Amino acid sequence: MKTGTQETSILIVDDEVSLRNTFRIFLQRAGYEHVLAVSSFDEALEAVSSQTFDLIICDIVLESHSGIDLLKRFRQLGIACPVVIVTGYPHVETASEAVRLGAFDYLSKPVEKESLLKTARLAIQQYRLEQEKRAAELAREGYRRFLEAVFRSVSDSIISVDKDCNILQMNQAAIQLFQTLQPEFSQGGHLTPLCKNKDLRQLADNTALVLKTGTEVIDHRMECFPDGTCTVLSICISPLDDGTGTPAGAVLVCRDMSHKEPLHIQQRTHFHRMIGASPAMQSVFLLIENIGRVDTSVLITGESGTGKELAVHALHQESPRRNHPLVMVDCTAIPENLLESELFGHKKGAFTGAEENRMGRILQADKGTLFLDEIGDISMAMQLRLLRFLQEKTFYPVGSDKEVHVDVRVVAATNVDLKEKVKAGNFREDLYFRLLIIDIHLPPLRDRDGDVEILAKHFLERFAGKMKKGITGISDQAMTMLCRYRWPGNVRQLEHVMERACILCASPTISSEDLPAELHSVAESPQAMTVSHIDKMIENHWQTVERRTLTEQERQATEKILAALQKAGGNKAKAARLLHIDRSTLYRKMHELHMDMDMFS
Repeated sequence: MKTGTQETSILIVDDEVSLRNTFRIFLQRAGYEHVLAVSSFDEALEAVSSQTFDLIICDIVLESHSGIDLLKRFRQLGIACPVVIVTGYPHVETASEAVRLGAFDYLSKPVEKESLLKTARLAIQQYRLEQEKRAAELAREGYRRFLEAVFRSVSDSIISVDKDCNILQMNQAAIQLFQTLQPEFSQGGHLTPLCKNKDLRQLADNTALVLKTGTEVIDHRMECFPDGTCTVLSICISPLDDGTGTPAGAVLVCRDMSHKEPLHIQQRTHFHRMIGASPAMQSVFLLIENIGRVDTSVLITGESGTGKELAVHALHQESPRRNHPLVMVDCTAIPENLLESELFGHKKGAFTGAEENRMGRILQADKGTLFLDEIGDISMAMQLRLLRFLQEKTFYPVGSDKEVHVDVRVVAATNVDLKEKVKAGNFREDLYFRLLIIDIHLPPLRDRDGDVEILAKHFLERFAGKMKKGITGISDQAMTMLCRYRWPGNVRQLEHVMERACILCASPTISSEDLPAELHSVAESPQAMTVSHIDKMIENHWQTVERRTLTEQERQATEKILAALQKAGGNKAKAARLLHIDRSTLYRKMHELHMDMDMFS
């Protein structure tokens, strides 16, 4: 922007040579170096088309045109600089017409030097102020548009409220977030109704506290469960200070800390020596991969026959200790009086029969993995020794006073409920929590949808090859029986059934006759409920829990779950997949909605 008289451009339009030269001399001597003087209407238009001016001084009488005509033409061309009209016959009509058309002022002839310079100075000063104002407004408008663009495009949810918690503005991310968290969401209004969902009430409470105290909330994390899955929001609330010391409002920024995209689990049927394609086993495979990298104690739980030893092998292979020993100890297979010596070793002569030094299983596993199976059955004394070892990673062999240090990862397994044993006083609570740093639960075979067929074919190939029998398949009827059975003995029982079938089979195909009697007892059981049975169960549920006793959100969630169960034929695992949630999440939601957990079982 131009500043100072030397950079100011002035145009003089007058058909009298003496007058325009006089004006030019006055202005140039006052420091205005860029002064152009022209004599006609056309020359003036040519001048303004080729350069810009900060001031135009124009005579009202110009040969074939008037100064008023020229002023009108300037305004049509969008020339905004001030125009001063010079007239020899001033009267009210001329002055009002000039001012109406946007003239800055008019000067009466004869024009005195001081009047000319004062009017020029005031006109240029006002023009500069107007330019600065327009520039500031343009900058402010540009900055406002920039902030609005940022406000709209930022992925975080932004909400601004006034001092009474009335919502001023929400960006698109906030609108989408609250539409997800609260189906009945409506934009605008007060913040409290927006947060009427019990998971969001703390958001409104924290905002009110910020407005009251003026202290901002930084990275406060809260959980929400809009569709049964956990959404973690990071909340930042900052007060808007208008200089009075009291917040004039607040800005809330919410960031979704959950996975932005569904976690894509690699689909596979084999993982080391473990086999399974069900969602439950895919989760186990992924868990073992992640835990394998972390060098900490692990507790593996699950019913007998679910494959805990195979999980240990997989965990060892996924760990940095894979090139070192994996030592397996079955705590129930070793007599109680020998278990201490077996684990910790002993010195020669430590007790009767100790004829030589013995390296215990723990030392054998140095730099590797030690697996303690059925740890829930060891004595209280052994539990104490094991706890000290897990804490210190040191021990004393039986009969030795020399401390031994080992670097070993301990993996324990049990098929009993250790929590119940702790309550009963049969298992040390401190040892339980020391083992429970990370746990892996192996699902029972009945909860592994689709895995029975894969495992049956795997065992068929293994035993048929081992027995050198040309068995190539399983009949549809036999496979249906295998899939319908509940398998209380889990994978181990299925393995034994398939071994028995291969022994008895006298043809290339295993038939239902080759399967044991307990599988035949469920052959007539339907694989899924009938449509009428499902409808009856749904009707019974609505009779037990009336719709009007539920909130709108609870009613919608209940209808959604019942529709999925109906579509899945009463199968909860399939219903959970239809809802895109884990089975455990489905069970939790059913419990929260007071739905009978035995429904459709």
